[in-house]
Amino acid sequence: MSIGNSPEEVGNSPEEDRPSIHEDDRPSVGRALQQARIDAGRTVEEVSAATRVRVPIVHAIEQDDYSRCGGDVYARGHVRTLARAVGIDPEPLLAQYAAEHGGRPEPTPAAPLFEAERIRAEPRRPNWTAAMVAAIVAVIGFVGFTLFNGGDDGQGSKNPVAEGSPSSGDTESKPAPNKPADPKPDPTDSAIAGAPKDKVTVMVSATEGRSWISAKDHNGAIMFDGLLEEGQSKSFTDKQKIDLVLGDAGAIKLFVNGREVKDEFQPGQVERLTYTRGDNRGVSEVG
Repeated sequence: MSIGNSPEEVGNSPEEDRPSIHEDDRPSVGRALQQARIDAGRTVEEVSAATRVRVPIVHAIEQDDYSRCGGDVYARGHVRTLARAVGIDPEPLLAQYAAEHGGRPEPTPAAPLFEAERIRAEPRRPNWTAAMVAAIVAVIGFVGFTLFNGGDDGQGSKNPVAEGSPSSGDTESKPAPNKPADPKPDPTDSAIAGAPKDKVTVMVSATEGRSWISAKDHNGAIMFDGLLEEGQSKSFTDKQKIDLVLGDAGAIKLFVNGREVKDEFQPGQVERLTYTRGDNRGVSEVG
């Protein structure tokens, strides 16, 4: 009589060595998001507009490329946001992502007041539109200057007084010099110059393109949340502080408490900023 297991019973059974059919057939996280988006009948542009995740990043995630996300924490956040946008539960996808990329990341230390999240920016392309506009303005200015000087030479002997009007008694009337109109003040500078000293005032101006903007007051109430087109400006005032998010900081010119913020924001870079009353750190005076 044999005591213990037989040799055939000692080894693992074939079913134990066989991989899970369910895990082998499970699509990747990116493919699952892509299929859910297609099933929901939504385009990448629609999902991008709803989630504020840029179109190139959505495309990359659907191809399981997370290098554009700016880090593991942001990649998880994008996966969660996209999953909710296409109507699926994000938790299984986050668990699958953790299994494929080494589990949960270590906690991220709190960022300083003016330090914003850095997302890898795309290479900046030349702004041909701005160059063409500048050239056209230069040509118009040159032509106007030439015509202005030529008009003065041809009118030196004419009396500026309208024909038929009575003479003032002078033997010879001198033409009144054409005084150029005073330049109109920049609405941005005039608005910032009038910023109250007992409040925090923030102005954003889209000078290099359009950008999504979000602003909240000290109570967390939304003051503005939307798209700022190129050439548009928005001003926000609160008695304590303003929390600001710039979707494309490279397209924005920023003024705080009467001073212009001097920071090298890159195109496509997301900035989360907080400003308080009398706060002038990191900014230089306008003018």
